[in-house]
Parts: sequence; C-alpha cells; structure tokens
Amino acid sequence: VQLQASGGGLVQAGGSLRLSCAASGRTFRSYAMGWFRQAPGKERGVVATINRNGDSIYYTDSVRGRFTISRDNAKNTVYLQMNSLKPEDTAVYYCAAAQIAGLVAYASAYDYWGQGTLVTVSS
Repeated sequence: VQLQASGGGLVQAGGSLRLSCAASGRTFRSYAMGWFRQAPGKERGVVATINRNGDSIYYTDSVRGRFTISRDNAKNTVYLQMNSLKPEDTAVYYCAAAQIAGLVAYASAYDYWGQGTLVTVSS
C-alpha cells in the first residue's frame, strides 16, 4: 500500500490543523493505521493509532484530549484532527500502516510509511 500524507503547515499556538493520509489499493481496511511524529533531534514517536474498523484507538499522553484520529475505509483515508496546538507539537508527521488486527504503538510494527508532512506551531 502507498500512503500520501497532507495537511501540514504553519499555525499559531492554540490553532488547529487536520492531517489526512490517503492510501492506495483496495486493502486499506486490512491495516491498522498510525500517526507518528519526529521533531528535530528527537526519535520518531507514536501520536495515535486506530485499528482496522476504527473502534479501538490509542493516543500518546501528550496529545490525548487535543488530537483525534479517525478513518474512513470507504475513502481509504485516515485523519488526524489536531486542536489546541502547542509549539512542542512541531514535527514532521508520518502516517503508517500495519497489517495487524489490533492496535500497535511502536514504529517497527508498521509495514508502510507515508512521506511525512511538516507541522510548525509558532508561539
């Protein structure tokens, strides 16, 4: 599967952005999906993950209550709605796909990665 992330940009602290990740192919619903991010000088870390049918979701503590992950299997797309953005949310955001039935929060479990989209939050 090929993944194309979009929606990044520059936003002021407190603002919102919605990231999208469009997947190619007809097997999107076979994949758990995740959003990860990597800030300069830091390791890539999980932001949120969602299982195949969207009824099980995980958020890392720093974004819980501010970010919402969702998916539309009919459109082969996963979203990340980001509200109340903070400067520390600045990073390149990546979507990823894992051919598993449940949830997984570590990057090494993901088989396919999008190219990344830059989110910059100014103070």
